[in-house]
Amino acid sequence: MNYGAGLRELFLLEPGIAYLNHGAFGATPREVMAASESWRRRLEAEPTRFMESERTPALKQARAEMACFVSAALDDLVLVENATTGCNAVLRSLALKPGAEILAVDHGYPAVLKVLRHLAGSSGAKLIEVVLPFPFEAPEAIVEAVLAKITERTELVVLDLITSRSATILPVAPIIEAAHAAGAQVLIDAAHAPGHIELDVPALGADWVTGNAHKWLFAPKGTAFFWAAPGAQEGLHPTVISHGYGQGFAEEFDWTGTRDPSNWLALPTAIDFYRRMGDRAIRERNRALATEAAALLQSELGALPAAPPEMRGAMASLALPMADPAGNRTAEALHDRLLRRHRIEVPIFPFAGRLWLRLSAQIYNEMADYERLAAALKQELE
Repeated sequence: MNYGAGLRELFLLEPGIAYLNHGAFGATPREVMAASESWRRRLEAEPTRFMESERTPALKQARAEMACFVSAALDDLVLVENATTGCNAVLRSLALKPGAEILAVDHGYPAVLKVLRHLAGSSGAKLIEVVLPFPFEAPEAIVEAVLAKITERTELVVLDLITSRSATILPVAPIIEAAHAAGAQVLIDAAHAPGHIELDVPALGADWVTGNAHKWLFAPKGTAFFWAAPGAQEGLHPTVISHGYGQGFAEEFDWTGTRDPSNWLALPTAIDFYRRMGDRAIRERNRALATEAAALLQSELGALPAAPPEMRGAMASLALPMADPAGNRTAEALHDRLLRRHRIEVPIFPFAGRLWLRLSAQIYNEMADYERLAAALKQELE
């Protein structure tokens, strides 16, 4: 497969834009969008027949494709709009008692951290946000920091498999094992994982795992999975209670009100596209490209990586050498200048007292994109 700019024609990316932010919302291939539209036209041709007769078996097939992709059993996996929805399903279903402890890390996804704060405030539970040693140097230090905060009062541990802002693959396996040994349950937010890294969901050993298919797996926006271990499905409900209430995990999540399922039904097309593009070869190539791009920014700008290459996938976050790095205003101004003056889309954000850049590598990217970024940053930082 000849990866690089020649594959841009498979997407609807705006000409002239160096798109280095696939990790934010993904980019859906033309053929996957066409599949979604085909399902939408089929729905609208005879809405009643489709919703009452055709929808259920088609969705079951889409679920089966997703379950196979992450090595899960069909009955343990459902489709949701996004990983945040999957996290909410768990967090809004729990009946935590006052004094119980919820453990999360300061690199957790901001939206999920807000849900945890809400849950703690409404239940009387205590949220413990573990401050991880950062920038990261080795997985062992992360494990040690989290395990030091697990106590007999810990009832829930919430971890990102790949962090959003620091773009780091967290060592979740030993933490899950320790949490279970202490009697706690574990929710894994794997928003960035499907299609990004090799993913065997049951093998993680967590109680619940949720991940987006619209980021690295090329599915249309609003397509994600939510998996629950067989022993962690009782008492679990979608955020919207509807007709399937009390009929089991898959039934409850199948119909939460009338909605257009076209994007979910295009999931098999997205998975097929991913496999034709190389499957494992995609993951290996994108990781290698992100590593090379990060090394370029380190060399050219003196940027500081958030984590070593072995703790990253197809993304890399780097601290920029800014004299005044604090605040969203600085980040937004730099982002806008890169986009307006240089036609480069890449996220810039403040975190941990510094200004960070997070680059992504996808099959339509090549080193010329990152060389262009380095040259633009040199100009703007001066």
